[in-house]
Amino acid sequence: MTCYCRTDNKIKRRYERERKSYPLFYRMTWEACLNIPAGQTRSYAELAAAIGRPKAARAVALALKHNPFAPFVPCHRVICSDGSLGGYSGPGGINAKMKLLMSEGIAIESRGSKFFVVK
Repeated sequence: MTCYCRTDNKIKRRYERERKSYPLFYRMTWEACLNIPAGQTRSYAELAAAIGRPKAARAVALALKHNPFAPFVPCHRVICSDGSLGGYSGPGGINAKMKLLMSEGIAIESRGSKFFVVK
């Protein structure tokens, strides 16, 4: 499970204050991302479908790339449809994404040059 430390609470307060200044699509994406429980993942396509835009997986990825509220908005829980980790624009890049997922009990494996969530 994710431990919401003081930093996360600070980000949560900033999210509550600032989220309305972002485009509606970003806000919808981030709200759907907040509904992903710790220890679970969703694909970009699943998140797009969850906000009623099933063909917008790439736009979802872009909204998550611009997420300034991580880890409160847990974009690290969003992966590619093939189970690969995709990207992570937060500090530490893909290594940070792997650490966050593993800290929530999600197993990761390497296949060649890519990393995948073990189902």
